[in-house]
Parts: sequence; C-alpha cells; structure tokens
Amino acid sequence: MQYHKPNWIKDHAIALGFWVGKYIARLPMPILLAAGKGVGKLSYYVAKKRRHIVERNIALCFPDLSKDAQTELVKENFNALGMGIFETLAAWLKPEAQVKELFTYEGLENLDAVKASGEGALLLTVHFCNLELGARAITLKTPFVAMYRQHKNRAYEERQFKMRTAQSQNEPVNRNEIRKTIKLLRQGKLLWYAPDQNYGGSDHVFVDFFGVKALMITATSQMAKVGKAKVLPYYCIREGNQYRVKIFPALDHFPSESPVEDCERLNKMFESWIMEAPEQYLWAHRRFKTRPEGEKDLYE
Repeated sequence: MQYHKPNWIKDHAIALGFWVGKYIARLPMPILLAAGKGVGKLSYYVAKKRRHIVERNIALCFPDLSKDAQTELVKENFNALGMGIFETLAAWLKPEAQVKELFTYEGLENLDAVKASGEGALLLTVHFCNLELGARAITLKTPFVAMYRQHKNRAYEERQFKMRTAQSQNEPVNRNEIRKTIKLLRQGKLLWYAPDQNYGGSDHVFVDFFGVKALMITATSQMAKVGKAKVLPYYCIREGNQYRVKIFPALDHFPSESPVEDCERLNKMFESWIMEAPEQYLWAHRRFKTRPEGEKDLYE
C-alpha cells in the first residue's frame, strides 16, 4: 500500500493526539460521550461534504420518513459519529478494568461453542460508529485476528496496528490478504470481519441494502468455504452510557451454493441489526458509491 508523503505537522499532531488521548480515555464514559456529542453537533454544521453523504444515505434507505424525521436522524447520526471518536479512544486507551464495566453480553454461549469446536470462525459484524469498542468487547472474552483496511497515514497506521495487536493478542491482517486469512481460519483462528462497506474489487455482487442496490463483496462466502470456517455474527449497540453486545449462533447452511443468496441473507441480517439503533450506524460511508452499469451517481 502507498502511504501519503510524510507531513511533519500532521505526524506530530497524531503523536500528540494519542498522548493526550491516554489521559482523556480515563475519564468516565458519560463525560466522553458528552464531549463526543458536542463534537458531533459541531460537525453537522461544518462537515458539509460528509453531511451530504449522510443525508443521501438516510433519504435513500428511509424514504418513508418525513423530511423533518430524516433531518433529525441525520443530526442524531452526527452525534453518534462524534461519540465514536471518543469510543475509539476508550477502546484503545482506557484501562481494562474500566472498559470491562461498559459491556453486557448476550449469547456468550455461542462464542464458547465455536471456540470449543476448534474450528476457525469469522466474527462477523457491521460498521456501527462504536466499531472499535465493539471489537474491544470481544477481546475481553477471546483473542482474535482483526481484518482491517490500512490507514494511508503511516504515523496513524503504526499506532493503530500497535493498539489492535495488543488488544486482540494477534497482529491484524489486511483485508486484501485473502490467502493469509484462509490459512488462519484453517488453523482454527477467529477472524474479526465487517463486510458491510463498498470495498470494490472484482469478486462482488449487487444486492439490496434497505431497498437500494449496493455492491457487496463475496469474500465472506469464499473464506467460509475455502477456510472451512463457521460464521459467528455479533453486534454492539450503545444503550445510554453502556453497551449491549449480542452474539448470535453460528449461521446454519452457510455458505450456500449461491454467493448472491449469501449476500442477500447477510444484508437482511445487517438491516435488522441497524434498525435497532439506526442513528448509530456509519451512514457517513458512501455505501452506494458503485452503481450497476447505466445507473447515475447517487451522491451528485
């Protein structure tokens, strides 16, 4: 991967941010979330390009909402985006004794069953704004290998890599390293994975996501099949100042013979999760960036 050219000011700002973040992360969660909400409210007015993306996604996925209701959901989503910054700080830098107090778990027996089987598994989740904290919740119960996208800033990437390695007790792997992930699955490893974004690439299909055609990679099916792995879905949702982590049973009859049907099945599952807290989903991502041939850009 090509990193951006080094920038002395930006790189030192990142280093300073992580140093300050160590102390900020120790603050009680209600204070962190209040600060994040303030950042989100400000961002709603100043991050106009990002706001346009959120507005378009909300309008496309919730066409039955009134304009006022859509606007309110957009504002709530920006609050969640701001909180997500401080949730990431908490995930990476808050002392473990404090982090443990944040979570309640449902379905831990499903995680235990997969671990007891000795088979590899994909820990499948989606991009809620608290994504990093949701991953941290699982690290408190078991080691895993995180699949992720590298950051283009080397200074940030080095710190991100270090944090994720320390917490998951394994070095993360680039999401494009499919052969490596398959090898890890065959070794019985648990791989953390979130396939609900527009990753591009050649192995993909178009399936409905909230009634809109969205590009989705078929790698989940491929890795489960070739890696002889189970697929264990879970999500993490904020409830007040706490977080509910729900772990589902491993998917039955997955993968099927049809990657399209597999992707449709996953998207329907993801939609049901998102509807529990739609304001907490990462609507700032251009989920519908890639269009079927002949369709216009939905973000113009």
